[in-house]
Amino acid sequence: MLSQAIRFFTEETRSLACMSIACGTRDTVHTARGGVASLDGQPISSDSVFDLASLSKLFTGLTAMRLKAAGRLDMDAPVTRYAPQFAYLHGVTVSQVLGFEVALRTPERIDAQPDRKAAEETLFACRPFPNGIKAYSDIHAMVARYILEGAGNEPLMALVERELLRPLGMRETWCRVPCSVRPCCVSHDREHRIEGERWIVREGIAAGTVHDPKARVMSPEGEVFCGHAGLFSTVKDMTRLCQGILAGSVLSPRELKDMARNRTGRPLPGGGWTQHLGLLCYVRHPMQKNSEVPVYMSDETIALSGFVGNHIAIDPQRGIFEFYLGSRVMNRLTVLLPPAGKTIGDFGLSPDGTGSVPWPGEGNVVSSVNFVYLKDAHYHPLIEKILDPAILRSSSSA
Repeated sequence: MLSQAIRFFTEETRSLACMSIACGTRDTVHTARGGVASLDGQPISSDSVFDLASLSKLFTGLTAMRLKAAGRLDMDAPVTRYAPQFAYLHGVTVSQVLGFEVALRTPERIDAQPDRKAAEETLFACRPFPNGIKAYSDIHAMVARYILEGAGNEPLMALVERELLRPLGMRETWCRVPCSVRPCCVSHDREHRIEGERWIVREGIAAGTVHDPKARVMSPEGEVFCGHAGLFSTVKDMTRLCQGILAGSVLSPRELKDMARNRTGRPLPGGGWTQHLGLLCYVRHPMQKNSEVPVYMSDETIALSGFVGNHIAIDPQRGIFEFYLGSRVMNRLTVLLPPAGKTIGDFGLSPDGTGSVPWPGEGNVVSSVNFVYLKDAHYHPLIEKILDPAILRSSSSA
């Protein structure tokens, strides 16, 4: 069944250049993989190293909860107690930042800055605003980095290594990928984007260097872990993380439940809902199309997705997990914002965003536009069938 999902995404729609799936319980795991890791067609393997993108936020959030449990981080304290650099966040609490309870905006785009120093100064100038419909932002996890470094008196990556990686035996997770490992890294080069009248190709992103534009300006070679993106890992290590969480080796059940508590979701006066977010993670949304939490998982699930083609969901209540790592970026059209008066159909794509677009001088470029909405139809039902015995066991023992 997992191979069926692999084929759909890597061969039928080709929205992912490669995909590696794992799902299971604290004691069991099912895996499958397929596709290519590089522009020259190198197949992915069990040793392939993936850019985790926003799945990196899970490590930041778990580390924050570990510091809180150890009495080193007060969630009700102002941000400036630990990170005085953020002068405009003096009245904002740590909890409000980690839980996306206020919107944070910088005066200019961080990824438009010329160097790390300018990018840092731009981040330090962020200000709080009331939340709108969409609360999720990279800025919160980027601010969290400095909060945790102030509370733990160490670089964030050192905290992650001590609190998570070493205890769980995760030896294949890095911020700075070793040179010897880079041949195993999945490529995210030659991303294509159409933004109005602009046709953009992002080239020169070497395998093993972070794809995220903000992390690239603040830590181009993995010098620091920025909190929101920048970690690299293998399926084996991410399985160790999921199983460690389900085994209670990372946080207690009460702490995990608190991490999954909805902090931002509310009904809107005219109908619909705002985003539902927990502590640096997604939690269940009332509308399944807008939910990163699979329908078969409980309300205590923590979930995240990553722009480059990643997704993870861990359900401590039912004792199950699932994730996939991949590349929807390598030589793919990732973003299509049509000019006024046009739709994606005018570019030759299907309503679900699949297909290809003629690109001047290159021929057809395969689309991964809107691929995230295909998960519920072509991925999660297959995972549910595999995990169904575990779900039933959990329900009968509750």
